[in-house]
Order: sequence, then C-alpha cells, then structure tokens
Amino acid sequence: MGIYADYAATTPTKPEVIEAMMKIYETHYGNPSSIHAQGRDARRFLDESRRTVAQCLNAQPNEIIFTSGATESNNTAIKGIAFANEAQGKHLITTKIEHHSVLHVFEYLETQGFEVTYLDVNEEGLVDLNALKQQLRPDTTLVSIMFVNNEVGTVQHVYDIQEILKTHRAYFHMDAVQAIGHLPVDVEDLQVDALSLTAHKFGGPKGVGALYVKNGTAIQYLQQGGEQETKRRAGTENVAQIVGLATAMKLADAERDENQVQIAQLKELLLVSLQERAIPFEYNGSMIDTSNHIINLYFPFVDVETLLTLLDMSQIYVSSGSACTAGSTIPSHVLSAMYGADDRVTHSIRISINENMTERDIKTIVAEIQKIYLRFKEESS
Repeated sequence: MGIYADYAATTPTKPEVIEAMMKIYETHYGNPSSIHAQGRDARRFLDESRRTVAQCLNAQPNEIIFTSGATESNNTAIKGIAFANEAQGKHLITTKIEHHSVLHVFEYLETQGFEVTYLDVNEEGLVDLNALKQQLRPDTTLVSIMFVNNEVGTVQHVYDIQEILKTHRAYFHMDAVQAIGHLPVDVEDLQVDALSLTAHKFGGPKGVGALYVKNGTAIQYLQQGGEQETKRRAGTENVAQIVGLATAMKLADAERDENQVQIAQLKELLLVSLQERAIPFEYNGSMIDTSNHIINLYFPFVDVETLLTLLDMSQIYVSSGSACTAGSTIPSHVLSAMYGADDRVTHSIRISINENMTERDIKTIVAEIQKIYLRFKEESS
C-alpha cells in the first residue's frame, strides 16, 4: 500500500460518508426537482444537507449553493461579483500565491477589461497588509485572498484583512478549501461575502463543493438552464454527493480539535526526526501562522523531480505543490512569489499529513529521505 502523505491534494472518502451516499443511490434516488413523492423524498435530503453545511459555517441555508467543487465555486464567486459590479468599478485585488482556480479567473477577467492587482507576500507567505491598504481604490469591487495556502500551509491574517476592508465597499471572497477540518470557519466571524470549499479535501467525495454567498451580495450567476439552487446554479443536483459533502463536513467539524492535536504531534515528529538524523533542510513558510497538515520543506541536496521519483519508488507519496499542476515542469508560483529565483523553488516538496497517519509512517518517510541524502552526499564527495 505504501505511505500516502499527500492529503492536501485529496483525502480518502470516509466510511460514514460512503454509507450515507449509498443510502441515497440505493433508495432515495429521485430528482429533487420532481413534485412526486420520490422527488420530494430526495428534496428532503438536499434541504437537510444545506442546513448542515450552513450550520457548520454559521451561515443561513439560503446562502449555500452546491457546486461541482472549488474550481466552480471560485469561478462563480469571482466572475459573478466582478461582472455584477463592473458599473461601480473594474479594479480587483488578489495575491500572487492563490490557487490556479483563482489566478486563472483573474487573468481571464483582465482580458475582459478589468484591472487586477496581485499582492506580494513575504518569505513566510503572508500578504503585505500595507500594500493591501495602499492598493484599495474607490473603483475596487472585489478582494480575493485565500485562508490557508495549499502549498505551504500559511494562514493569512484574515482578521487584519477584514479590518482593512471594513470601511471599504469592496466585496471579500475567500478560498477556504484547505481550512475546513483544520481551522474554525465561521463566515460571520470572518466577515466574508463569499467563501469556497470542496468536499474531497476533508473526507468527502470528489466532484462536489459549496459556495457561500452572503445575503445581499451583488453577484451574477453565469450558468443558465433550469431553476435549481433557487435559480442560482442550473443543473440537477447530485443529491448523493451533496449528502456526502454534508456528512464529511459535519464529521470534520466535530473531530477537528482532536485531529489537530494528532496532526501537530506528527508534524513535530517529522521535523525533529529530520534534525536528529542531520538531514539538511529548511522550512518553507511560517512556523507560527500555519495549518499543521501542510509541511513544505527545502532539501538543498536534491532537485524536486529526483526526490519525488525516488520516494515514489519507495512507495512514499508526496508532492511538489498543488495537484492541479501535477506533471508540470514550471516552478511553484507560490515559492517563486515567496523566495524569487532561490534554489528552494526547485528543491522543495510538500508533505501533507492527516490524523490517519502513524508515528511509524513519519519515521519511515524520514528514513527514506535520509537514504537519499546519504546517497547524494556520497556521490558528491
């Protein structure tokens, strides 16, 4: 089976989630838009799932839109808010370290006549708050900043950001994909106008996500067709997957504190074990403002492609960054934004862990990295 340590890319679907989904597939398979008994039965599960997700986010049920995942949620929020408010202004703000499902949307909007400011970050991956203040303009209509970075785990100072935006008319969108199950995500506390998430990052199925849109937010919904999701997202709802999302989110919320203790211990074991074996490495990102499940490490003695290949041959599965750029030879845009042309951009890997891993798993990963280090050290001597 090997050791899987790429949980930031995706997580296995939890047994409770599969069980809940199979119940829908086998028994409650009606179209939730049908008015007959089978349709009403499916609608009941759809409505219950919406209430569950809303409760986990401290939102109202009518503020939750089910989507196919984070990419659709990000596209809907960013394009929808930008186009709905372009008469008031066409200036948008984001950061250089966003996920590509955010960055590529902003790049598209630039071709549609919008002006986008991409904020710099420091070597910890934190947004320059002074730059955010300075770049806000009367015609700025949207600011999109992720909660937890998917490559280095840095947690943005979201409360400082909301304080800056409090007196400005710009809407605030947050990609919270890596935060669910790891940090409290309360939309009232965060003061966001839109928030994206996807189920497969916290034990749910792939192909389903959600978008929170605060009531009163001016947004244009771009998918035309039927009147599903109260006319906001056309297309028959995938009730089984939506039930899976809600079940996974409820479990992640309930188990978060206990799981984070386990994850923090595993992270500490990883870093201490690397130090004890005298393996040269540096930590990428912030050691303080971080989500412990994502650990990005710079190993100066080997390039990332070689390291990933050798670990894979030993059945240890980690990554070089976002799964959405798998197979790409382009250096990480996140590390490039943080460190420029430093060697660490091409010599760093992401190890992302979860509560299902064991101390033995961590020690095995470290032992394999040590073998690789000693091999390259011998060859260079």
